[in-house]
Amino acid sequence: MATSAVPAAIDALISILRAAPALGGVEVIDGPPTDDMAAADIVTVGWQPDSAESAQLSQTFAYAGARRRDEEFVILGYLESWTGDDSFQPRRARAFALLALIEDAIRASNSNPEAPTLDGTVLWAEFQAGSLRQSFTDQGAKAGIAWTVAGRARI
Repeated sequence: MATSAVPAAIDALISILRAAPALGGVEVIDGPPTDDMAAADIVTVGWQPDSAESAQLSQTFAYAGARRRDEEFVILGYLESWTGDDSFQPRRARAFALLALIEDAIRASNSNPEAPTLDGTVLWAEFQAGSLRQSFTDQGAKAGIAWTVAGRARI
């Protein structure tokens, strides 16, 4: 019996995002980037800048007998849009468009009915929160959003 559903949930979230047609051309990264983030658009799962955490979890007994446990979790992620221009408005708009695509990818649809369960790895998962980060660098304006997906599993 697994001690946590988090590893399978992270793997499923990455697979769902990589397979999402609307995210075609967007680099979806498992964990922190290992080299220069030069791609115009990136999405990371299990990593946010300035954070040592990849996910958070807590568990309680599901019912008497202590044979099953309920787990609540939060998976951290980050997305960023950069093209080298000097205007925040298009970068901010693209960052929120990417966030909408992430949220849509984990919603149920006719083509992906198991998305809210992260392909059956959890009872449910949903977009939970986001935080906009804008910065101007020597390479132009960039906008990023630190985001979280929350869920529940029975283990």
